[in-house]
Amino acid sequence: MKTYDLVVVGSGSGLMVLEAALEQDLSCALVEKDPLGGTCLNRGCIPSKVLVYPADVIREAEHAARIGVHFTPPEIDWPTIAKRMWTYIGSNKQIETSLNEVENLTLYRGTGVFTGSDTMQVADEKNGRTEPFTGRMFVLAPGAQTRVPPIRDLEAVGFVSSESFFGPQFPEKPWNSLTIVGGGAIGLEFAHIFSAQGTRVTIVEMADRLVPLEEPEISAMLEEQMREHGIRVLTGYKAVAARLEQGLKTLVLEPTAGGAAENATSEEILLAAGVRSNADLLQVDKAGIATDARGYIVTNEYLETNRKHIWALGDVNGKFQFRHKANYEAEVLAHNLFRPDLSRRKAQYDAVPWAIFTSPQIAHAGLGEEQVKASHVRYKVGVNHYADIAKGYAMGYRSRDNDNGFVKLIVDENMKILGVHIIGPEAAVLIQSFVYLMNAGYTCPDQQTRSGGEKKRKRAVPGLFPPCPEAGTLDPVSRSMVIHPSLSELTAWVIDELEWVEPDS
Repeated sequence: MKTYDLVVVGSGSGLMVLEAALEQDLSCALVEKDPLGGTCLNRGCIPSKVLVYPADVIREAEHAARIGVHFTPPEIDWPTIAKRMWTYIGSNKQIETSLNEVENLTLYRGTGVFTGSDTMQVADEKNGRTEPFTGRMFVLAPGAQTRVPPIRDLEAVGFVSSESFFGPQFPEKPWNSLTIVGGGAIGLEFAHIFSAQGTRVTIVEMADRLVPLEEPEISAMLEEQMREHGIRVLTGYKAVAARLEQGLKTLVLEPTAGGAAENATSEEILLAAGVRSNADLLQVDKAGIATDARGYIVTNEYLETNRKHIWALGDVNGKFQFRHKANYEAEVLAHNLFRPDLSRRKAQYDAVPWAIFTSPQIAHAGLGEEQVKASHVRYKVGVNHYADIAKGYAMGYRSRDNDNGFVKLIVDENMKILGVHIIGPEAAVLIQSFVYLMNAGYTCPDQQTRSGGEKKRKRAVPGLFPPCPEAGTLDPVSRSMVIHPSLSELTAWVIDELEWVEPDS
């Protein structure tokens, strides 16, 4: 039986660990059932942004009338947009060619399934199953897939998922009408892409507001802007059945709080109601790998599973399903596995940033205000609007405008950053400076006492930040010059708006 030093399942962020192992001259196997490069390259963050940017330009052109610049309605060259997207996705072929030429690496194309605690076979539709092989170490990064909710007759009516959209169901032109099931990041990006290009979009969300993980005021502003863009927003509704009517697809929607049902009829239905783990495809139970109630592989702070020779990272461990988080985990794991001369690193999830590339753009890092309240600590909240800075006014934002976005900052009594939330242009860029600050200062020893005998400081919010005076504070911002006029003033000057919020008694 063939034995490898390392077997990696999944060619997204798993490639980073694989590359580190190959640099150590280890014998390796890579198992991948889909195009090389993972979700991000083939059906996720990268191709979607190729489609998002033209929608951004259209919305910016519409906004330009406020500053005295007028455009005629844009002409959409969908074939050119699609060609640019497919060209980028096509780089997966180059990845596969390169991997096939690497020494000490065997590339298996198909679904890897465990046959024992350290043995695996690869199955594909063309060639059946390979001979079993053994791995001294396994790194599992098989990702996740679109969750299909239990909607009666949905399979018969037909639908599109992110897997099939960036595949055989990619439309030759924008649909005339589209119903999106799910009001999270994926659904909102597709709503932006197609509504900007003239598609009549309906978005259905079971929760009582869109993006329920964001601050309520951000959800409220987003919903108002979606409606202004002509999008029909139905929150608090659950899709229960589907049917075909005169060539169109209708979803029957029941209100979660009771009341009369609604219908959503459109040319196509797109599912974006979350994802499910791919762990079951690997038959991880045969290897004795523990999973949680949702089917995600359970890992500790070192990305270890309950099997000492098996690690898991990325979407399959269910923690913050973003490619940048998976890349971070891959870096941590490669360090721990292949740098024995250095101390082990823990995966920290205190300041995981994310952005939703819809209109308006949203960005988030750290805790929301309700989470901070639940910790019963004294904290400050500051809000600064785009119209409150010169650059915002130059961009056409006024205080009375309902699209006047803002940054919301939450800090503790030591001015440590607990959470940052932004809605408006370039939110994904503006959040990043706070992320750097939140990750600064991780230099304090994690013992009960420090070298000088000083007792370890109690964490204000348990599990959030290390109890170091220099960690994650706003001091560097308050001491720094900020380019004027620039959008950087939006995030720098929110410090001046901080006001105390007393903990609940």
